[in-house]
Amino acid sequence: MQDNAHFSYADMFRLQRMLPVFSACCEEMITRWGNSMSADGSCEIDFCPEFQNLTGDVISRTAFGSNFQEGMKIFQLQGELGERLIQAFQTLFIPGYWFFPTKNNRRMRAIDREIRMILRGIIGKKERAIKNGEASSDDLLGLLLESNMQQSNGKANLGLSIEDIIQECKLFYFAGMETTSVLLTWTLIVLSMHPEWQEQAREEVLHHFGRTTPDFENLGRLKIVTMIFYEVLRLYPPITFLTRRTYKAMELGGIKYPAGVNLMLPILFIHHDPDIWGKDAREFNPQRFADGISNAAKHPAAFFPFGGGPRICIGQNFALLEAKMALSIILQRFSFELSPSYVHAPYTVITLQPQHGAQIRLKKI
Repeated sequence: MQDNAHFSYADMFRLQRMLPVFSACCEEMITRWGNSMSADGSCEIDFCPEFQNLTGDVISRTAFGSNFQEGMKIFQLQGELGERLIQAFQTLFIPGYWFFPTKNNRRMRAIDREIRMILRGIIGKKERAIKNGEASSDDLLGLLLESNMQQSNGKANLGLSIEDIIQECKLFYFAGMETTSVLLTWTLIVLSMHPEWQEQAREEVLHHFGRTTPDFENLGRLKIVTMIFYEVLRLYPPITFLTRRTYKAMELGGIKYPAGVNLMLPILFIHHDPDIWGKDAREFNPQRFADGISNAAKHPAAFFPFGGGPRICIGQNFALLEAKMALSIILQRFSFELSPSYVHAPYTVITLQPQHGAQIRLKKI
């Protein structure tokens, strides 16, 4: 998100009011799985597209409210754009590649133009509806526009431009969809590899909710589930590195840097460093987070899958609550294990993904 945004993001994530959307989207997914079960109550699913569809549905509904069908069109276009970026990945370092008039580049630019056009239409309709009192501002776009109108209040230099709002929408769409789907995918894979932790998580979920729909208050009390998510984020952070630029001359770690220096923060390497996390740094051990994040490693700031400081991801609570809801509902209904066809091959193309998919066998419980 933009550092110079002239509105408060705190109101954008009224998470408790968004929980019914999370629940409804998860129930639709679960029902679809149930209908695909064989006679013995089992089926095999590739969870990569399943969770992409889930998180795309969630962000479409929470971001665009009644316009979520148009939001889903953006989701589909983003998916195609991501596939084309993957195709182009090996040529990223050819000077001027993105300006070459290749078929792939032309299509990516066309997709970007179409996304912008759809967003302009959604923004325009939402803005007019809010001004005329015909729409609420409970969805993220509505909250953004309402806050922007209040901040502007006739002062042209305070409000965001339409282009600014489009960029914000594109960013929270990507951040709200791709990263959460990757987190859920790796969590199902890891819990399939470690059935003892899967069972502990299921016992905790059933203790708090039984077979009923998870509620906001008790989702916050899921200690074991939270520890599992943190450990998955440590081992398989969706974003593997961050970049920051010095805005003035400063000293870091005893080294002086002038203004304008780009610094890379390699999340993946730091999260796997035995000097920081111990000899079991490459092993799945959620217990390391039993006393919280600050006590999990030798350095309290060693865990930063959502970044840190003033530019920490504003959507982290949104993502974790959505992930907790989805995992809780899955654990209530199914046990799961890796398919023999699964190949463990993490690779990075924008986000850290399983290269050959996430084939998992579900069984009703």
